[in-house]
Amino acid sequence: MPNLNRQRNLGSSPVHVPPLGLGTAPLGNLYRAVTEQDARAVVAAALDAGCHYLDTAPHYGLGLAEERLGRELAGRDRAAYRLSTKVGRRLRPLAPGEAVDGQGFVDTPPRAREWDLSRDGILATLEASLDRLGVDAVDIVYLHDVEGRERQVHETAFPALARLRADGTVGAIGFGMNHSGPLARFVADLDVDVVLCAGRWTLLDQGALADLLPVCLQRGTSVVVGGVYNSGLLADPRPGAPYDYRQAPPHLVARARALREVCARHGVPLRAAALRFPFGHPAVAAAVVGAASAAEVRDNAALFGWPVPDALWYELVDRGLLDEGVPLPTEG
Repeated sequence: MPNLNRQRNLGSSPVHVPPLGLGTAPLGNLYRAVTEQDARAVVAAALDAGCHYLDTAPHYGLGLAEERLGRELAGRDRAAYRLSTKVGRRLRPLAPGEAVDGQGFVDTPPRAREWDLSRDGILATLEASLDRLGVDAVDIVYLHDVEGRERQVHETAFPALARLRADGTVGAIGFGMNHSGPLARFVADLDVDVVLCAGRWTLLDQGALADLLPVCLQRGTSVVVGGVYNSGLLADPRPGAPYDYRQAPPHLVARARALREVCARHGVPLRAAALRFPFGHPAVAAAVVGAASAAEVRDNAALFGWPVPDALWYELVDRGLLDEGVPLPTEG
């Protein structure tokens, strides 16, 4: 059973994280507005629950998530938590007459995103994040959603991060995205400490097992798993539920419901199984889960410790809901 107090190092870096962390996209008002009070309560509840790894990005609410996170972290012991943010999209003020492009985030500051993978752009983006977060340094920096930008990654962006790691400005560097194939290629070609892979290593989608996870294990690169609920379908498998930020197709709703039925027979909430599943693979160091209220944080922490019998995983394989050969988080 995972222990919230058990820390794992990220690759060969000095950075270590607990197995359950907080994703802060909801604090940037993803799909719906979260009050300032609720946002700060989420961060406080995460730290109280032992989720001492906090992941954010300028993309989340056009800087709003970083600002809210920074306000709650002000005055706290910096050594008591691990912090990651992302680079690749640089924020700027809106031009005259320019409208906000929220990209799923609502009630955001009047800013715009633009891609900047130059060395100077990477440094400026990180500096702006540090200002919003109110800290002198972050522990981990990810290149964010840079699939399709391989040339710029190799020529300027990753070398800039490698220099920051070499001079001790950051402890660990890597990539964060929703696509396992590009992540696998970056890990194979570059000296990557950690990748944050969202949605491709879950109870519903094991795509990362074909490409990313083997190369991470071979190269000693750690994996942080995001999107364990696949945007919500595994949290509430109903028609119309979101899957990968879109409405889930009927066949996936049916599959999620079948997963829930098996879990129920073993007395396990589906969300508890979804949280536990990624840890069957030895490359996985942690999972980050978003929350829009303190109650959701406490619920995720409680579900993370829920006893999951080995028989549940074996039944999922027997019923064809997990493929044979998928590594299972069994206790035996």
